[in-house]
Amino acid sequence: MAKREYLGHLELMVLLAIMRAGDTAYGVIISREIENKTGRSISLGSVYAILERLQNKKLVIASIGEPTAERGGKARTYFKLTTAGLKQVRGAHEAVMQMAEGLPKLKGGFA
Repeated sequence: MAKREYLGHLELMVLLAIMRAGDTAYGVIISREIENKTGRSISLGSVYAILERLQNKKLVIASIGEPTAERGGKARTYFKLTTAGLKQVRGAHEAVMQMAEGLPKLKGGFA
C-alpha cells in the first residue's frame, strides 16, 4: 500500500497564500498574506522551512527573479504551485468541507 502524505496546517496555509499572491509569491509576501487573512503571525524562517518541505514534496517550484537595487542587487525567489500542489490543496479543501458538513456548532448552534 502506498504511503499517503497529508498536508500540515501551515503547509496548507502557505500553499493558499502562494495562490493568493499569484506571480508575486515570495517569502515576505507569503508571510503577510497569512497574517492578513488569519491574524496569525508566522516567522519568515518558518515560511522558508515550509517552502523547502513543499519543494521536496514537489508541490511548489521556485524561480529566481531579477536582481533589484532595493535588495542590494539580490534577486527574490518566487514560488508557484505545481499541478500536484494544486491537487493537494483541492483534496484538503474537500476533506475539510466533508468533515464540517452538517455540524450545527459551525452554524452557531450548541447541539
